[in-house]
Amino acid sequence: MPDYADVPEAILAELRAVCLALPDAYEEPAWAGTRWRVRKRTFAHVVTIASGHPPAYARAAADAGPVTVMTFRAPLPEIDALRAMGHPFFKPDWAGNALGIVLSADPDWGEVEELLTESFCIMAPKMLAARVERPRPAD
Repeated sequence: MPDYADVPEAILAELRAVCLALPDAYEEPAWAGTRWRVRKRTFAHVVTIASGHPPAYARAAADAGPVTVMTFRAPLPEIDALRAMGHPFFKPDWAGNALGIVLSADPDWGEVEELLTESFCIMAPKMLAARVERPRPAD
């Protein structure tokens, strides 16, 4: 098994604070990096790409690294809009509703929190998703 680069602790701490505040969410080591799940369904995965590894992520992000990326789930119309924006967003090919973001040196953590919350609500059972306070759209 390849030895993958570690995700920076500061990034993990930010993601943990958001993900573990969601109902019944839990963290576990992934085959590379760390993932957050609800009822055995992954709603977020963070990994550091270094020297082109892991290759599936390096190809999807079009970046050999070193760079840290997070994948999450999003509604299809939102995927199209974010994908059209280009960097820092990228579209992995392993799931129709999967999207990725390159976490730069200073990511917009408010935006990341919104993406994670939406991803959780997509993957969680309806009763858990209903317990999540979500931002209200502006009038």
